[in-house]
This record gives sequence, structure tokens and C-alpha cells, in this order.
Amino acid sequence: MFDKRNNLSQMVESDVRKHFGSKVYNTVIPRNVRISEAPSHGMPVLIYDFKSIGAKAYLSLAKEVLQREKEI
Repeated sequence: MFDKRNNLSQMVESDVRKHFGSKVYNTVIPRNVRISEAPSHGMPVLIYDFKSIGAKAYLSLAKEVLQREKEI
């Protein structure tokens, strides 16, 4: 998970994007309390809190993965 307030997170993201280029997805999964809470309730975040920022980010990533698969 990415925390935009953390300089290390930003540096790692930058390095990964420079090294792997277009192989890195555009979607970033943000640090989110709801994502962390979901497993302790025995649920995936998409069921635990579908409207959370984290859940929306995972849906966005899924769409991006599917879109790239179409292009292959």
C-alpha cells in the first residue's frame, strides 16, 4: 500500500516506475484503514466496505489489468 505522506513510499514508487517503465500499473493502492480492518472481520475489502477508497482502488486496478489483457 502506498502512503503519499511518506517520502520513502514516494521514492520507491519513483524508482520502480523508472526501472520497470510501462510494466507498472498506473493505479496505486493507497494506505487505507478499511483495507487493514477487512481481514480481521474475515472479509475482503470489497465486501467489508465497498465504498472505501481502498476498495475503489482495487476495482480500478482490476479494470486496468483487464484492459491490458485486451491489448495483448
